[in-house]
Amino acid sequence: MKNLLTKLKNNQKLCYDEFLFLLDNRELFADEIAKMARQTQRQNFGNKVFLRGLIEFGNCCQNDCYYCGIRKSNKNAQRYRLDKEQILSCCKVGYQVGYRTFVLQSGEDAFFTTDKITDIVKSIKTNFPDCAVTLSVGERPKSDYQAWHDAGADRYLLRHETADQNHYALLHPDDMSWQNRMDCLQNLRDIGYQVGCGIMVGSPYQTNEHIAKDLVFMQQFAPEMVGIGPFIPHNDTPFANCKSGSVELTLFLLSLVRVILPDVLLPATTALGTADKDGRERGILAGANVCMPNLSPQHAKQKYTLYNDKLCSGAESADEHEQLKTKLKNIGYDVVTNRGDHKKFIQEGKTDV
Repeated sequence: MKNLLTKLKNNQKLCYDEFLFLLDNRELFADEIAKMARQTQRQNFGNKVFLRGLIEFGNCCQNDCYYCGIRKSNKNAQRYRLDKEQILSCCKVGYQVGYRTFVLQSGEDAFFTTDKITDIVKSIKTNFPDCAVTLSVGERPKSDYQAWHDAGADRYLLRHETADQNHYALLHPDDMSWQNRMDCLQNLRDIGYQVGCGIMVGSPYQTNEHIAKDLVFMQQFAPEMVGIGPFIPHNDTPFANCKSGSVELTLFLLSLVRVILPDVLLPATTALGTADKDGRERGILAGANVCMPNLSPQHAKQKYTLYNDKLCSGAESADEHEQLKTKLKNIGYDVVTNRGDHKKFIQEGKTDV
């Protein structure tokens, strides 16, 4: 056990069998790895937590993922789309608060064509030239990713969900492809985005073997961002009766990812805050260094229901920015609202902070 911890600390890298051993014996390692993660976090970022303004600009989706509340088969979902002016209005509110990164997220929606998203990105960059734009709109052709990057998009979030092809097939209908998801991630990397991947902890059929594969994948892919949150079921999906993912395992994985990817941008997710009222603060203490307050209009927050009881008020609102700031201050952290680019991109001179 001591040798494994020493190897992890010194090399910041483990093999599949070693990750699996950690997962199978988590209670023996959790405290020490959390301590290691906090040390790594402090060495790389001090006590700073980056804030990004999240804008959920549409919940229409062409996919039918078995776990998701906005899947196309959910007839109870109240669909909406924000237009460009509404999105820019959200950005204005966030900019006035101090945010310098906007995260635009939606379902996979053909209504938002390549040109429409290009226009939205260009408009944000024109109106807020010192801000970074992160997109999270799912799997699209490489040409779309290129057009949006050319328009000024800086980052792209696309959870790989699982590094195991068979597990992926249990979470999605036959018309969705694990290989295509992996190809999309590689295309984003090749184009030059700061790329984010990630998993749902405790997703149906997930085993420690699957998670060990995920850790190996993330270690090899070396993303600039990693999104890890607990699976939470939604009533209008085939997985409605599945149990939620473990908060403790989520925190353990946040710590592990912080150690193996020391300068990764690692959010304490909304799902973590939904599963545990102190979840985001605990996530920061486990090694996370990003929070994403929700800038969406209230009607949109209430309709973007990926899972049951999604946190969509309080500190998730721009109006509650000071509340989030105070919560983080109480655990010893200061918020940073600048762009907060990944260090690799700053060092290469592609961006600034």
